[in-house]
Amino acid sequence: MTTLDELGPRICILGPSNSGKSTLAHAIARHQELPAIHLDQLFHTPNTDWVPRPVEEFRQLHHDAITQARWVMDGNYSQTLPQRLARATGLILLDVPTGISLWRYLRRTWFERDRKGALAGGRDSVKWDMLHHIVVATPPNRRRYLELHERVALPKCKLLTPRELNRFYRTERLGEY
Repeated sequence: MTTLDELGPRICILGPSNSGKSTLAHAIARHQELPAIHLDQLFHTPNTDWVPRPVEEFRQLHHDAITQARWVMDGNYSQTLPQRLARATGLILLDVPTGISLWRYLRRTWFERDRKGALAGGRDSVKWDMLHHIVVATPPNRRRYLELHERVALPKCKLLTPRELNRFYRTERLGEY
């Protein structure tokens, strides 16, 4: 398996909603002394109920983030993915079964108040659109992420099960998952 050191100073984390991207980014940032950039926070307006920013504002924030020398960035946002991958030195692909993603979404909306990657001033709540996204939109996205992972010519690793993700946390000494 590819190590964190091999992934370099600009690590891109992709995967379906609620697969653990933000939690992993936070753990890597702490361990590797990298800034953690959560694309959900750049895409959405703080202190709202997940209202998107104007497109150009998001693109500028994304550009400013990827031009930094060091970062670990989580999120997909396909409209800016080519620029992100052009700057990345490594790629991690996460995936977990749909049922686990659904459970994580419900858990975070009902029980977690200090979630890594949460929107400043926002509060997670169960939304029909998000439930639909996890159950209906995610399966084709998973295939796209896997195909992209195979094509990308960067140091990379894929963690396709909770067991693999837990092993990565242990091996890289990232703490508890």
